[in-house]
Amino acid sequence: MTRSRRFALSKYLNMEKELIKTSDNRIDIKSLTLPELTECIKDMNEPAFRAKQLYEWMHIKQVASYDEMTNIPKSLKGKCRELFSYTSLDAVEVQESRLDDTKKFLFALSDGNVIESVFMKYRFGVSVCISSQVGCRMGCRFCASTLDGVVRNLLPSEMLDQIYSIARYTGEKIGRVVVMGSGEPLDNYDNLLRFIELLTDENGMNLSQRSLTVSTCGIVPNIYRLADEKLSINLALSLHASNDDKRKELMPIANTYTIEQVLDACRAYFDKTGRQLTFEYSLVKEVNDTDSDARELIELLSGMNAVVNLIPVNPIKERDFKPTDRSAAEAFQKKLEKSHINATIRREMGRDIDGACGQLRRRRLLEEKRSAD
Repeated sequence: MTRSRRFALSKYLNMEKELIKTSDNRIDIKSLTLPELTECIKDMNEPAFRAKQLYEWMHIKQVASYDEMTNIPKSLKGKCRELFSYTSLDAVEVQESRLDDTKKFLFALSDGNVIESVFMKYRFGVSVCISSQVGCRMGCRFCASTLDGVVRNLLPSEMLDQIYSIARYTGEKIGRVVVMGSGEPLDNYDNLLRFIELLTDENGMNLSQRSLTVSTCGIVPNIYRLADEKLSINLALSLHASNDDKRKELMPIANTYTIEQVLDACRAYFDKTGRQLTFEYSLVKEVNDTDSDARELIELLSGMNAVVNLIPVNPIKERDFKPTDRSAAEAFQKKLEKSHINATIRREMGRDIDGACGQLRRRRLLEEKRSAD
C-alpha cells in the first residue's frame, strides 16, 4: 500500500479512532458502516460498488474470511488484508445441553481474551445472548462475569460476530438478540450504538430493532442518552431488589444511583420510545424473595408499563447464593399479578452446562491459571 493511499485513509482512522481501529493499527472493516466503507474503497481507487459487495459478504452472507468472497478480485482482497482487520471469532469450546437445545459458546478474540455467548431455542424462534465486554466492572455479587473485573470493551465487530459465528455453527436463522451476556452494555455505549446500527441496517442482517433487547444494571445518564436516540429497541433493567439497602448488598451500582433515579430514567425511556420495559429480578433464597420484598416491589412498580422477569438465581461456586425454589417463585409471581403487575418466571435453560453468565469464561481462566502455576 502506497504512502499516499495510507494518508488518504488516515481520516477514517481518526474519525472514530476507538471504534474502528484495532490493536494492529488496521481499520476494523466489520465495524464500518456502508457509507464509510464506500469512501474507503473509493480512496483505494476501486469502484464504489465493491463496497456493497464486501458489505453483503460480511453482514448478509456472514462469511468467516475474505477467501470466501467469490466475486471480489484477488487484488482487492490483498489490499483489504493489508489495510483492514477482519473479525472472525473462533469457538474454542461449545457446550451443548442435554436438557434442551441451549448451547454455550466460548469465543477466542484476536488478542487472546475469551468471551461467551448463548444460543437458545424457543417455540417462537431462536435467540442469541451476547457479551458486550471482556469481563465486567459492575461487581454484581451473584454474577460470575464480575469476579475478575473488566479487561476491555468489545468492538462492534466483536459483538456482531458472536451472532454471525453462532449462525454459521448452528445453521439457524437468528430472530432475536439479547445484549445480556458478560459486561455492561451501557458501559460500552458508543460501540453498542454502532453495533445496533450495523445489526439493524437494511443493507446488512436487517434485524428489527424490536427484536433486540439491551440490558443494563442502571447507568442512569446513559439510559437518558439511549432514550434520546429514539430507537425501537427493548430495555431491560437489572433491578434485583425492591429497596436501596438490599440493592446495595447485591449491586454496587446502587451506591451511585438510587432505585428512584433508575426508575425515573426508565420512565423517560418509555415516554420517548413507547417500548415496554422489562425488570430483571433474580430471586435469591431468603434474600429478596420474602413477602415484604413482594409488597415493596408492587408499590415500587405500580402504574408502570412493564413486565417483571423473575429469575431463580443461577448458583456459582464463588458465592453462597441459592435459588428460590419453584413453588416459592410461583407464589412471588402470583402476588405481583394480583396487583396487576405482569410477571413471568424465566424458563431455566442450560442448567446442566455452565449456563450462568460468565461461568464458562471463569472456568477457562482458572484452568489456564492452574496450568501456568
